[in-house]
Amino acid sequence: MKTKIIALALFATTAIGIAVFPSIQKAQAITAVKTHTTPIQNHQIEVVFILDTTSSMSGLIQAAKEKIWSIATTMASAEQAPDIRMGLVAFRDRGDTYVTKVLDLSQDLDSMYAKLMDFKAQGGGDGPESVNQALYDAVNRISWSDDESVYKVAFLIGDAPPHMDYIDDVKFPATLERAKQKGIVVNTIQSGQNHSTAPVWQSIAQLGDGKYFQVENSGNAVAVATPFDEKLSELAASLEQTRLYYGDEEAKKSQKLKSEATNKLYDELSEAALARRATYNATASGESNFLGKGELVDAISSGRVELDDIDKDDMPASLQALAPEEQMEIINAQARRRDKIKSDIKKLSESRSDYIGQEIAAQGGVSESLDEKIFGAVKEQAKRKGLVYESESASY
Repeated sequence: MKTKIIALALFATTAIGIAVFPSIQKAQAITAVKTHTTPIQNHQIEVVFILDTTSSMSGLIQAAKEKIWSIATTMASAEQAPDIRMGLVAFRDRGDTYVTKVLDLSQDLDSMYAKLMDFKAQGGGDGPESVNQALYDAVNRISWSDDESVYKVAFLIGDAPPHMDYIDDVKFPATLERAKQKGIVVNTIQSGQNHSTAPVWQSIAQLGDGKYFQVENSGNAVAVATPFDEKLSELAASLEQTRLYYGDEEAKKSQKLKSEATNKLYDELSEAALARRATYNATASGESNFLGKGELVDAISSGRVELDDIDKDDMPASLQALAPEEQMEIINAQARRRDKIKSDIKKLSESRSDYIGQEIAAQGGVSESLDEKIFGAVKEQAKRKGLVYESESASY
């Protein structure tokens, strides 16, 4: 009798297992491969460049366009990868095409950079510029965080002193007092040798708890082309192809603008600049810039979103007609492909960095470069907010 009961129990267990097995298979088929996890970022950096865009600044504007990505990578190299937001205030003077143009802080460096590329050096020519207005807008029109733990920093870059004769202007001492109240450090970078600019730039840096630097009109930026740039550019383009966006119509419009900004970079940037961007995007800090908002592969593989919770109409058009199992198969494949490409980018970026290091050493070092001066200021000032940089040199 006991033997019959055991036999019946085994039979029942086997039958249940056979019945349930297809469901288990299906569940496994639509489970994301957890190949990617967004890191927890406890530190933040907010940085705004206040840039004179008059005619005499053409060399330094070009240097800024080439170097923004390496500056971002340098900031990202802290022991604990920070969340980085960048903004821009471009300025000229009254009577020019514009006095100031403000691009607010954003993690979407692609879109910010695409707009930076449109700035040309024009206007000016009469000496002083609207520096007071530019500083005021940087402090008051930028959406700085109220969090005291955030490293908030501005770099004023120009070659001419401010107009102090405009009656309806807020003068820089008052603006810098407001900056101090908000916890914003203001550094100054003087382009060229204008003797009337130096004392004012030094005063602004002192009142802004920052540093004063002087560079040549070219920007003294380090620009080393490497044999790895082309391949890094190609890998970055392949990485871009792993993105799949989801969301409602409004979200898709925003994602379209992001894609257009990215495409603009590939059309107009040098291979060296694209290599710098690839290096930044492969860092933990660069993840937000690479992904944008509503990126499906990251959302699913990180576990933040379940596939079943996304409406069919909100899915990427290429996936809408597919069964959930097929959708997940594509998402998992893209996640694996993405991780492989990012790994390749990191390895190649290390080789590129070693190559540049050797070239710089052969040239006798670059302690006076724009890159090193910005890094020196960041390294010292960010330490007050708990950000530690072990590297002795900037990223290039």
